[in-house]
Amino acid sequence: MADLLTDRIKDEMKSAMKSGDKARLGVIRLILSAVKQVEVDERIVLDDERTIQVLDKMLKQRRESIRQFADAGRDDLVVIEEAEVLVIQDFLPQALTDAEIEAMVNTAVAESGATSVKEMGKVMALLKSKMQGRADMSVVSEKIKAALA
Repeated sequence: MADLLTDRIKDEMKSAMKSGDKARLGVIRLILSAVKQVEVDERIVLDDERTIQVLDKMLKQRRESIRQFADAGRDDLVVIEEAEVLVIQDFLPQALTDAEIEAMVNTAVAESGATSVKEMGKVMALLKSKMQGRADMSVVSEKIKAALA
């Protein structure tokens, strides 16, 4: 079975080539390169779930870069990274709202029976697969800590 998400990414690459959108094309090529790297390293063809994990990792790297560039006063680089974030997010599932994240965290805390921050791992384990690519896991982590405090 063909991988739907990587097919969509390849179609978007063709569209970016035709329209001459060099910035978008560059980011899409980075995405495909990252996916290909994992496929070669692990000798597998990535399914949608694993592709989303790769995209999520790329997003996390960009967010960290944005933070570092902002701290260093390099607004020119912040703008470039933010543009890359927007392209990467195009291929991820619809982002969760704060209220949705809050509700999912509360449900997971109740399901896991966690009562202290020491048991945060139990809660995170329940949420990670459901939220992969749909929420910034550092934000989720903060909400779990708040719920268990």
